[in-house]
Amino acid sequence: MITLSDKGAEKVHEFLASQPQDAAIAGLRVGVRGGGCSGFQYQLAFDQKRESDLTFESHGLMLLVDRESLPYVEGSTIDFEESLQGAGFKVSNPNVVAACGCGSSFRVAEREQLSAV
Repeated sequence: MITLSDKGAEKVHEFLASQPQDAAIAGLRVGVRGGGCSGFQYQLAFDQKRESDLTFESHGLMLLVDRESLPYVEGSTIDFEESLQGAGFKVSNPNVVAACGCGSSFRVAEREQLSAV
């Protein structure tokens, strides 16, 4: 399962309300790809549901996850943070065993090599 914090959900609702696409078929896509200094990087994007997606509901919003990304993000909470350095979504992921200093990439214990994602 993947969830949104209250602040994360508020920001996703704000964004979807400003878009012309139908919120009933749009959601926040949560995925990973290989890259960064620690091995993986998160991919967050507003997207429409695909047939092969797994879906989760949090705060009345749809979270979309492709099957390859699920083992890397399962159990995560997505928050929205604002600071002097900027604002953006932050993923709290229980699967992470190491992250780079800037926080843009991460590594997980059992799946340190990503071949298909």
